[in-house]
Amino acid sequence: MKTIDFLSRSTEVLQRLGAAGAAVRRLTYDSRAVAAGDCFFAVAGTRSDGHDYIPQAVAAGAAAVVCERLPEHPDPGVCYLRVADTEAAMADMAAAFYDHPSRELRLVGVTGTNGKTTVATLLYELVRALGYEAGLVSTVVYRVGSRTVEATHTTPDAIRLNAMMREMVDAGCAYCFMECSSHAIVQRRTRGLRFAGGLFTNLTHDHLDYHKTFAAYLRAKKAFFDTLPREAFALVNLDDRNGGVMVQNTAAEVRSYSLRSAADFRCRIVETHLDGMLLRLDGREVWTHLPGRFNASNLAAVYGAARLLGFGAEETLRALSALRPVDGRFQVLRADDGTTAVVDYAHTPDALENVLRTIEELRRPGQQLVVVCGCGGDRDRTKRPEMAAIAVRYASTAVFTSDNPRHEDPAAILDEMTAPLDPAVRCLRIVDRAEAIRTAAMLARPGDILLVAGKGHETYQIVGDEKRHFDDREELRRAFDATHRA
Repeated sequence: MKTIDFLSRSTEVLQRLGAAGAAVRRLTYDSRAVAAGDCFFAVAGTRSDGHDYIPQAVAAGAAAVVCERLPEHPDPGVCYLRVADTEAAMADMAAAFYDHPSRELRLVGVTGTNGKTTVATLLYELVRALGYEAGLVSTVVYRVGSRTVEATHTTPDAIRLNAMMREMVDAGCAYCFMECSSHAIVQRRTRGLRFAGGLFTNLTHDHLDYHKTFAAYLRAKKAFFDTLPREAFALVNLDDRNGGVMVQNTAAEVRSYSLRSAADFRCRIVETHLDGMLLRLDGREVWTHLPGRFNASNLAAVYGAARLLGFGAEETLRALSALRPVDGRFQVLRADDGTTAVVDYAHTPDALENVLRTIEELRRPGQQLVVVCGCGGDRDRTKRPEMAAIAVRYASTAVFTSDNPRHEDPAAILDEMTAPLDPAVRCLRIVDRAEAIRTAAMLARPGDILLVAGKGHETYQIVGDEKRHFDDREELRRAFDATHRA
């Protein structure tokens, strides 16, 4: 057995492993995926501890094991690398193993509670429209140039991130735009990456099941900006009270955007419709295909980031005017009888209120609004009554239903959502989501508006450990075919 103590951030660890007789073929933290010559990282997760699977990894042919605790009976033919933090070591080694691909890209990280997917995706689309190849790492999809890769997490693990960025570089990408979730920041998935810029959208109630307190959630987001290099930019939303907090300790160049106050990049809504809005952005007017105040903020962020990346004002605005809504984000579907449905990923109180406020501003007198929403299982329970209260505040009728119940009883989730509501409010509880959407479509009269919130782009529903095919948009089209024929 060969043991190396590795308690620093040295990126020479792979050479040290090779010198110890453990030439590494591949990196992995999944013991089920280990093959001969691999380096296995024993990561202590929230549900299981990778140290328990070291024997399986060794039996499968691991040449090296990176761990915080050595096994009781180490294999003499394996090189063990003992570290203080396996997640940090994995990020450092992954960056070195793939020859630091982020250094060959203009990498921009987008963090915040709401808007990350929209901002990252629109930046990707804008840069490509301007003639440059780019990569995208988002909740909805990963893209290597024009090639689509299935997204498994908002921000994947450090090994997959660096491997994918190496593919981006090899495919000729000059830019990469990625969402940086709070989980990823805390779990060191973004460590070792060189960012050209960081962007903050907003901070609202979410993920307290993981972070426990809002202060811890804020610190996770702020940690991203704390590590930005001096040559990077940090673009923050001044309309969020936490915008200034994010950049208190950053070394990066701080810039700002706002809809309400003086900022480096100022945006104002001139007029708005369900299909788009006219903005005055940086002193120029531009028509966009994205409606709503929240999207005006997102577009100001996109414009500001593009300018900080060196693109000219006129070319940026031209490209901006051609951008379309991101899949599952305020996505509009229409029935033959004029009923309008909006599908949106809104799954936090703030996001739901933003979407409903936008619809409220556009509703005509007498036009009903039917809202379908739920809350996911095994997630932050404190936001459940908040979501229900927001829905009934705006809706003519609210229909509460399952989201991704996971390991919780869907009926119990609905109990927590609706318990504080006034018995007089107009709402229904329908556990089956497909039935809830059909019922909402029947309740909507010709010309009314129907919002289905919570899942957006997702094409599945998680029940227990099973992922079942489910797409809100498919269910809406079926419901419209059955109830709203011309």
